[in-house]
Amino acid sequence: MHGSALYSTCLVLITGLISAESFLVNEEVKRTVDLSTHLAKITAEVLLSNQGESAVHAFIVALEPELAPHLAYIGVSVKGEEDEDSNLELKETTIKDQSGKFFQVQLTSPLTGGSKLRLQVETVLSHVLRPFPTQITQAERQLVVFQGNHYVYSPYPTRSQTTRVRLASKTVESYTKLGNPSKSDEIIEYGPFRDVAPYSQDALKIHYENNNPFLTISSITRTIEVSHWGNIAVEETIDLRHTGAVLKGPFSRYDYQRQSDSGISSVKSFKTILPASAQDVYYRDEIGNISTSHLLILEDSVEVEVRPRFPLFGGWKTHYIIGYNLPSYEYLYTLGDQYALKMRLVDHVYDDQVIDLLTVKLILPEGARNVHVDTPYPINRVKDQLHYTYLDTFGRPVLVATKSNLVEQHIQDVVVHYTFNKILMLQEPLLVVGAFYILFFTVIIYVRLDFSITKDPAAEVRMKVASITEQVLTLVNKRLGLYRHLDEVVNRYKQSRDTGAFNSGRKTLEAEHRTLTNDIASLQARLKAEGSDLADKVGEVQKLDGQVKELVFRSCQEAERLVVGKVKKENYIESDKSLATRRQELVTRIDSLLDAL
Repeated sequence: MHGSALYSTCLVLITGLISAESFLVNEEVKRTVDLSTHLAKITAEVLLSNQGESAVHAFIVALEPELAPHLAYIGVSVKGEEDEDSNLELKETTIKDQSGKFFQVQLTSPLTGGSKLRLQVETVLSHVLRPFPTQITQAERQLVVFQGNHYVYSPYPTRSQTTRVRLASKTVESYTKLGNPSKSDEIIEYGPFRDVAPYSQDALKIHYENNNPFLTISSITRTIEVSHWGNIAVEETIDLRHTGAVLKGPFSRYDYQRQSDSGISSVKSFKTILPASAQDVYYRDEIGNISTSHLLILEDSVEVEVRPRFPLFGGWKTHYIIGYNLPSYEYLYTLGDQYALKMRLVDHVYDDQVIDLLTVKLILPEGARNVHVDTPYPINRVKDQLHYTYLDTFGRPVLVATKSNLVEQHIQDVVVHYTFNKILMLQEPLLVVGAFYILFFTVIIYVRLDFSITKDPAAEVRMKVASITEQVLTLVNKRLGLYRHLDEVVNRYKQSRDTGAFNSGRKTLEAEHRTLTNDIASLQARLKAEGSDLADKVGEVQKLDGQVKELVFRSCQEAERLVVGKVKKENYIESDKSLATRRQELVTRIDSLLDAL
């Protein structure tokens, strides 16, 4: 009984609204359809007139049934003086016996009878441009089709309207010609159309060339971790795909780099805009850090040139992670135990971005309570989670929200209110102090207790031998490295012919070589004293190293003869190659002996 009464009341209110709006007329409509990117951006300037006697508090904005599933954003503002616009509140509604999508727009002040109001309606449609053909080769250009309406879809009669379509290029395969439109370069103008009836539709179809990046974020998970110790960590995990015409046939890297118009509709890179205070920026994928990216710090932002490991053609996709840190004082406000975090729900990834699915995970400090979220547009809240990290005891609360079909207009701030007892900030330092206290106390007890039953002399000898062997390996490798340094000294000498620098560098390296050789000999003696058979192998390494040293010094002598002109360059090259071959054989034998140690 109560449900029927409520339904009857709502029906009366809607009927009254439609009745009051029946006197509204679109005196003039100037519509601009921007198809220069992979989005359809429709802006309509409307002169709305109330030709009735009673005031109107709201009006209806409509969208065609064919375009309604593609709607990503719609906004209505009042065109004020001095270019100041006032945004109006929208609420989705329905109209009996009419299809499409309808929004009730609430006026800030009533529109009295005989008055006029100039409005601007902004609509953004995603995935409305359809590639045709759906597959192209690397050398072909991309053509797309847009299907819309010649008229402004409105529940009110329209006295006069014009439509201006902006394309991505001058190349147009075909377009509908209602009312003899005019075309100039990439602009097509329709109208004016006079006395258009409400809900009028006439198919508008344009087939044109559009090689702009058709990038779509299939899914993005934005994780924001708030710390009361001065930092906010942001990480975005992004699945990106090219939704343009699918690449047909093979991909030629040679043609792609040689010809400027090869793969013209592909995406080599794009720019991501981060907050000006972003620091410690990283960009990686499953393989690791992607070094082809570039970071540019500007006055009001940080610009990251994101360059995937391969160009993105139609149907191709990539996955990457980008993260950075922000100072909390710019985004976190406090009053006693009350906190307010003001950050963007979604940020700029690339120009004219489209996000199919956004997931936001906001990790608050452990102990946060009474959480309340204020968003500029509706979002889907899912069940809160708990996140555990270092020194957490009962977990940090995680707010999880999702939203689909987002564009640049959705880059707006969200405010999260919560309470937090400041005494809880001592929890982690006290845990660290307690952990170190327990650790040191345990070590003190442990070192004063002897858990061994009997001592094993053989085990001690093996440990000593292993330690000495490790030192031998380190010194031998360091000594082999000296030969490479000496090669560099010789190469510089052959280029500069600076005998003084050559002799100085050579003497320094020879001195280091003698020191290392003496140290190895000392360790060999210790191995022999321990009765290890490894001492003989170390001795063999010493003998082979002496032969290597002799070949290296012969190479130095040949270089000196070359510089002073005592030997021809051809003979020097042949001699140096022979010495290098014999030296490599000896080094290989040394490496084999080292592996056996």
